[in-house]
Parts: sequence; C-alpha cells; structure tokens
Amino acid sequence: MDTKLASDLTPSQQKEVEGSPLYNSDLAPIPSTRRRWGTFDIANLWVGMSVCIPTYMLASSLISGGMNWWQAILTVALGNLIVLVPMILNGHAGTKYGITFPVFARASFGVNGTHLASVLRGVVACGWFGIQTWIGGAAIYEIAKTQWPSLAQSSVLTYLSNAQVQVNTAQFVCFMIFWAINIGIFCKGMECIRFVENWGAPLLIGMGLALLGWAYHRAHGFGPMLSQPSKFQTSAEFWNFFFPSLTAMVGFWATLSLNIPDFTREAKSQRAQILGQFLGLNTTMPFYAFIGVAVTSATVVIFGEAIWDPVQLLARFGSVGLLAVSMFALMLATLTTNLAANVVAPSTAFSNFLPKVISMRMGGLITGFLGILMMPWKLVADPTGYIFTWLIGYSALLGPIGGILVADYFLLRKTKLDLPGLYAPHGPYRYFCGVNPAALVTLGVAVLPNLPGFLAQVAGLQVASFWSQLYHYAWFTGFGVALMVYLMWMKRSGR
Repeated sequence: MDTKLASDLTPSQQKEVEGSPLYNSDLAPIPSTRRRWGTFDIANLWVGMSVCIPTYMLASSLISGGMNWWQAILTVALGNLIVLVPMILNGHAGTKYGITFPVFARASFGVNGTHLASVLRGVVACGWFGIQTWIGGAAIYEIAKTQWPSLAQSSVLTYLSNAQVQVNTAQFVCFMIFWAINIGIFCKGMECIRFVENWGAPLLIGMGLALLGWAYHRAHGFGPMLSQPSKFQTSAEFWNFFFPSLTAMVGFWATLSLNIPDFTREAKSQRAQILGQFLGLNTTMPFYAFIGVAVTSATVVIFGEAIWDPVQLLARFGSVGLLAVSMFALMLATLTTNLAANVVAPSTAFSNFLPKVISMRMGGLITGFLGILMMPWKLVADPTGYIFTWLIGYSALLGPIGGILVADYFLLRKTKLDLPGLYAPHGPYRYFCGVNPAALVTLGVAVLPNLPGFLAQVAGLQVASFWSQLYHYAWFTGFGVALMVYLMWMKRSGR
C-alpha cells in the first residue's frame, strides 16, 4: 500500500484547479503542511461517533431475537471489524490526496456521476441528523422539566403531531435549541469539530464507566440478563439469525465507509488514519454495546423491568443534579455523533453539486433544514424493522458503491489518481457526458440480486427462499458483485 502523500499541487496546477467550475475552497485538496489530525484525533472522532443511543441499544434487538449477551457483543464486534476494511481502504485516498468523498468518487463515477454516489450517502444522513437532534432536544426538555414542570402542559402543535406522537411547544423549542448548537459548531469548521470530539471522547468514556458502576452497585451485580442463555435450540436457528444480524452490524457504519475520506483527508499520515480508526471504532462500539446490555440487565432488578432507552432510564434518576449531569452527557454523545456522522457527508454532497454557489457551511444549513422537514419525531415514533428493513436495506445499496470505489482505486489504479484531473470538467474522468457508464450499470446489476429479498421484507412479496436468504447477506453480495462486475467491465474497455 502506497503511504506517500500526494496532495500538494504545483503553483500552475493550483491556478488551473482554482479556475475550475468543479472547485471551491471546501472541496480543495488539503496540502500535507495543513494536516493536523493524528492517531489520537482520528480515534477520538470514532469514540465521539460511536457513543450514541443507537449504539447503546444495538445489542437489544439481537438479545430479543434470541442471542445471549456475549453472542450479541461478538456480533457487534465482528461487524465493525469487517466494515473497518472498506473504511481503511477508502480512507487511504482521503489521506493520500487530501480530497473529500464526492471528489474521490469522481474517479470511478465521473465528474457528474459522483452526484449519485454522494446523494445516496447524504440523504440518509439528513434523516439521521434529524433523529439525533430530536434525541438531544429531548434531553434538554427532560432537564428543563425538572425546573419548570409546567412545560409538560404546553400547547400541542397539531400540524407536527399525529396519532402516534404528540409534539408540544416546549419540546419543539428544545429541539430547535439543540439544532442551533449543532449547526453553529459545524459552521465553525472542521477544527472546531476536532476540538469537540477530542474533549468529548474522554468525558463520554468516563460517563459510560460511571453508568456501569452505578448499575452494578444498585443491582448488586448486573442482573439476570448476563446469565440468560441463548434461546436458539439448534445451531441452524442460530446461524439463520446470525448472518442477517451481522449484515445489519456492517450496515450500521456502511454510510461512513463511503465518506470516510471527508475526515481522513485531515490525517497527517496513513498510519494515523489506519491505527486511529482501528482503536477508536473497534473498541468503543463493543464496549458501549456491553454497557447497554449490562445496565439494562441491572434495570430489571432495580426497577422491575428492562429499560433499553437511556433517556427513559435517566429520567428516573431521583436527584436533580444527577439528572442534569446525565442528560448533559447524553446531549454531548448525541452532539459528537451528529456533527461527524450526519452533517459532514450531506454538506459536502450539496457543495459538490454547485461548488461555486454552495459552500460546506451552506450545505450544512441545507442539511439542517432537511432534517427538520423530515419530521424526525415521527420517524422515532415507529422504530419497527430497524435491523431487517432499514440497516440491511440501505446496506444493499451502499455495499455496491463501496465495491466500485475499492475496485477502481486499489485494483485498477493501484492508488494512483490524477489530482488536477479530478477538478477538470473535460479531463480524464469525463467519461460519457461526465458519467462513467460502467459505474452506473454495475450499481444497478449489484443491487438486483438483493431486490427480491428487499421487496419480500418491506412489501410482503412472496419470493423463493433463495432470494430471501440471499438478502441476509445484502452488503456482502452487493459489494462482491459490484467489485467483480466493475473490474471486468473496465478491464475489457481498456481504461
């Protein structure tokens, strides 16, 4: 693997690139002299992104499906170990050339085709941004209610509510306060995000350990869940549940495995991005998933019921001071995840559409407003099908994009890109009207095998068992098919 950095343009190349309609300062390659993110920074980035409510609750669906606690944690750990591979491979281009994901995707999809890849990645981030912001706003609301209980009686906003969820004025105001905090920090730039992640990481780890200690002390142990055996009667039953669950665990970070160059472009070296990602991701996710299992197990003893939702759990703390500290930790965890995982990707995607008009800051504002318009409180109100519909379904789409990127960058180009050419409208990545037909056709071909299983899962369509079983491996199938088809097409075309 080539570890040299190649992001420094000559003065003449710099002048040529800056005059391109595909260029703005946010999409420009970051020269080696301006890189400030080391191993510690990359690791803290992943700690900040991994510590969130979905991670805390991740093992719950696996345990409810029949796994015991250690099987659930190992499934989470293995899924993260697998997704780390494309994470590091795609991150290589960001570090070597200092480029964002939309610019990197120009090499394989074309200077116009890149919009398809970046939008598919960005649109789900807008939804997640809204969901995480609603969760952070809920924490502010719970703290405020301890001081002003009458807030719970504020008027219901009927045009925002439905039969499943009722949104009152106080809740919406708290949501908008947290929304403003997120957008305000993002608009300060990547260095401000790095500052928040670096300071937030040790606090979040400390808060997790404190919650674990509280649960152990109050329950005089971790309760019955850790002694609960697996519910599977045969090995066949276990494997039938394990593989779709593993695919879902991969799908959890499949989005970041695509746009990871948005962050690794800030890394000082390949060693920093590889080691930082490994240390940050593959320790934090299993650790916080275990905290979720252990603390929830203890709530069975403490409160007489299993409480998976940390917001509901923290709301039961009797001390106002303890509640305030806990909710602050929850807001911090939500903030660090939201900034990195859910704002950067769509912002760069929107900026890439009209580089001379839309900056990353404006892209962040667009992301924020879309997050509101998607009404995240309604999305949160119906969490059914989270693993088998949402995570696996989206991984079936993102897996092929990852396969195309890896095949193009590593297997075809051997990590060598024409950096000025990535900003040239009529340069080497023009293909056909700015779109690489090989990438688009490959994407369609790689999605097709998973389509029958997806329709069976979502719409109840009756399909052969082969297609339903194949859908359990959606990310792996899409990634593998795309890698092979794209590789053969491009080699036969002589490119």
